[in-house]
Amino acid sequence: MGESVGTLLELDVTGIAHGGISVARHEGRVVFVSDAIPGERVVARVTEDRKKSFWRADTVSVVTPSEHRVDHVWPEAALDRDPAERPGGAEFGHIALAHQRTLKHDVLVDAFARFAHLDLAETLGHDVVVEAAPGDDAANGLGWRTRVRLHVAEDGTAGPFAARSHDVVPVRSLPLATAAVQQSAPLGRAAMPGASVIDVLAPSDVDGARLVIDDQKPTVITETVGERTFQVDDTGFWQVHHAAAAVLTEAVQDLVDRERLDAEGTHLDLYGGVGLLAAALGDLVGPKARITSVESSGRATEHAQENLAEWIGARAETARVDRWLARTASTATPAERQRYRAGTIVLDPPRSGAGREVVVQIAALQPAQVVYVACDPVALARDVATFADLGYRLQALRAFDLFPHTHHMEAVARLVPIA
Repeated sequence: MGESVGTLLELDVTGIAHGGISVARHEGRVVFVSDAIPGERVVARVTEDRKKSFWRADTVSVVTPSEHRVDHVWPEAALDRDPAERPGGAEFGHIALAHQRTLKHDVLVDAFARFAHLDLAETLGHDVVVEAAPGDDAANGLGWRTRVRLHVAEDGTAGPFAARSHDVVPVRSLPLATAAVQQSAPLGRAAMPGASVIDVLAPSDVDGARLVIDDQKPTVITETVGERTFQVDDTGFWQVHHAAAAVLTEAVQDLVDRERLDAEGTHLDLYGGVGLLAAALGDLVGPKARITSVESSGRATEHAQENLAEWIGARAETARVDRWLARTASTATPAERQRYRAGTIVLDPPRSGAGREVVVQIAALQPAQVVYVACDPVALARDVATFADLGYRLQALRAFDLFPHTHHMEAVARLVPIA
């Protein structure tokens, strides 16, 4: 911290950065400003200047508002609350929903320009639209979270963390959550004394919500996607938006090039979780599909094996993806290598992306196509650049607003060998 912390600055906000923070300048120095919108003039309090190349600041009032500014969808996160008391998790809640998607589009395009050296519109032959999930426009982007994590302060107050901190802040509402989660969430003082973390989740197989306290022993729940069901631990990973699993299933199936899909190939689902995207691919290939799902969580792999049981050629393996790929590359027979070359690889890595080592290993298998599901545009763009160095080009891309009122989005890309 430095002597500028606490200083009030009047700033002209000029752009949006990755992470949902707006950008301004003060005497030539970049200032990252929360709770602002590009085009606004705001008064912001400096919160951090330990990196002298830039400062961070929180908006405390708006001098000239954007035409896209609206009343915050989460009253507890509005400007009339001290920035240190504003809950995190709805950092775009003061921006009209359609404009949120414009800003996400801009971040996606900028990420590909900076990190993949690609003009997306030129590469794809059209501009990318950040698509809404079904029902979100009618609901103004509210009521979509089926899972919410609350933290418990020493006095027993259960609530979210304040933005960019580990301080629990009291709230009376959770407007991004489904009705079942909102009704069951133990908000307020002394709600859960003695606990530290409370997960509130509303699986699709039951009415109402359940509480998981301090990552207690997992219980198996059922999630439904279309006509298919998936077994998953209540403490395990599942998409948060109630429509996300269906949206991503459809997107993966749409992005798979059917002419490149060989029923005789060996297909991979990397970072496969409980088999959601392996099933999406299996439905395209057919009942004899040879699909391997690779996932580091043993519990998830057990569920994936059950969830994929209808495909006799499907298997789920517990392993780190990089180690599994290295072992596969070193032990595959010529016939197996041929089947991998005929195969399609789907991957859904964590927010940090697949990374260079995994991308190199994927490209070494020479698959017919790669369908990449990403929750971070910069990580995706970096990995697309690595794929390009290894002979794979971006051919198609769709983006989805599966986290309304936050800066997050999902993107699904298809990469194919450069002819």
